Amino acid sequence: MDDKIFNWKKFESVNARLEDRITVTKTGAIGFPTKFYQDNKIKEYKYVVIYHDERQGSIGVHFTSDENEKSKFTILHSNQGYGGSAVIRSFFKVSNIDPKKYYGRYDFSIVNTEGIGRLYVFQLKEREDQGK
Repeated sequence: MDDKIFNWKKFESVNARLEDRITVTKTGAIGFPTKFYQDNKIKEYKYVVIYHDERQGSIGVHFTSDENEKSKFTILHSNQGYGGSAVIRSFFKVSNIDPKKYYGRYDFSIVNTEGIGRLYVFQLKEREDQGK
């Protein structure tokens, strides 16, 4: 053992949410857990722009730092390194979507869309407990 050289790296993600999914909260926010946040370099962005396909019940999230974008929501970055979130309550309200019926974790697909760029797309799914 004495002749081995170790390269120790301290594990610091004790309470981190290690999910590569997007979350919808009951209060009308979308969350970006630590793994998603790190893997997709969300720290580099200031805003999200939300797209909605009403017919398919899908939401598209586009990350940007464009100050001139009029329809943007600010990303709230965790100071403790636990990911980020954006309060998109007005989107839910205007789109007549009750987040209490759709909260939870969502797998996503990345779709490169002409005129938009990279969209993180997920399909809303109504919860069986009906938001209780």
